[in-house]
Amino acid sequence: MPITPFTTSSPAGQAKLAQLRDRFQLADSKCQEAVTAILADVRTRGDEAVVEYTRKFDAPDITLEHLRVSDGELRTAFDQVDENFLDTLEIAIERIYSFHEHEKEHSWMVTREDGTITGRIVNPVDAAGLYVPGGQGGSTPLVSSVLMNGIPAAIAGVERRVMVTPPDKGGKIAPALLVAAQEIGIAEIYKAGSAWAIAALAYGTKTIPAVDVIVGPGNQYVTEAKRQVSGRVRIDMIAGPSEVLIIADHTADAAFVAADMLAQAEHDPQALAMCITTEADLATAIVKELETQLATLSRSEIARKSLAERGVILIAGDLAEAIIMANQLAAEHLELMIVNPFEWATRIKHAGAIFLGRHTPESAGDYLAGPNHVLPTMGTARFSSALGVETFVKKSSLIAYSQQAIMDDGEHIERLANLEGLTAHARSVAIRTRGK
Repeated sequence: MPITPFTTSSPAGQAKLAQLRDRFQLADSKCQEAVTAILADVRTRGDEAVVEYTRKFDAPDITLEHLRVSDGELRTAFDQVDENFLDTLEIAIERIYSFHEHEKEHSWMVTREDGTITGRIVNPVDAAGLYVPGGQGGSTPLVSSVLMNGIPAAIAGVERRVMVTPPDKGGKIAPALLVAAQEIGIAEIYKAGSAWAIAALAYGTKTIPAVDVIVGPGNQYVTEAKRQVSGRVRIDMIAGPSEVLIIADHTADAAFVAADMLAQAEHDPQALAMCITTEADLATAIVKELETQLATLSRSEIARKSLAERGVILIAGDLAEAIIMANQLAAEHLELMIVNPFEWATRIKHAGAIFLGRHTPESAGDYLAGPNHVLPTMGTARFSSALGVETFVKKSSLIAYSQQAIMDDGEHIERLANLEGLTAHARSVAIRTRGK
């Protein structure tokens, strides 16, 4: 039995809830120190360090000349993928573009009767770095990461989008990744991964110019590198292991719940698959289904370890209690397999993405539905949002005073400036209103 269910009112259930509410964690000190050293090395030695790390950990024979994906590699990638993949890719791109188009922000201005004009100007950043994990040495290319990161940046109007991804041992990038990148207008791609790729994007090297924003998922070294360069560049978020919380009532199908828990568990041994149900019998049925379905998975060992060490099934008194807990946990993915999910969705305040109804698995959001799958984890959905077009823009305030406006406001500005002891601030107004 991979998971033992607990009632939420039991001591074990209360302890588990307390643990889940406090699940935010950073990389351990060993990882932090290793990343700090890598960042400093790349910042000092640039391309030389990037190539050395890539040789050591990914492609032993790679050279500086082959660090950037060539035009030839980009062209031949199309010959190495099939038509079915291209059809699916086209649908995914259209759906993601269509959704994110609604996120575009526009500049605006307002005027006052005295002639004052204030407003906000929205501009894209100049350059964005898109990190795409290697996917088991390139054998499982994470095409969805290319699309989810690259498309919002395109809609924002980012002029330079650069992708970095670790090569396989032969120094190659999976053709599916190269095709996906080109289909959304990305041709600047570098064969580099982990913390050294993040360092190159943040500090710049002779081969890889620096960017303004770095986005994309990765292991703890990628995440820690993004955290350490944050402030010099914008990052999307500090992400932890992938997670799902499923709220299930008497209308839920145990097989569906188990399948969706396993879809999270197969990501990583640290992935977090959670279910809160109002039905004790359903909890028992879910556990049985987990055992049955585990035997059919290609990544069953990973999923079993994840469920055994981190999986959670809790039995709540009613749906109202379950929803309260969902808001407290602020999960990355929240599935509502309940009666009238749209009605209950209005009570959800904190979740990265909400999936409504028994026919809406989280995997639909990962690939084809349209909304972004780069989502806040570890409870950070309390204050953070999905990656979107806004990740790639910044806003500048606009202020224009007329002579009459500064005369009207001058006394108030001076009063506040003098109160704060900033007499030069006050004088900068007085010299305009009183000539002194």
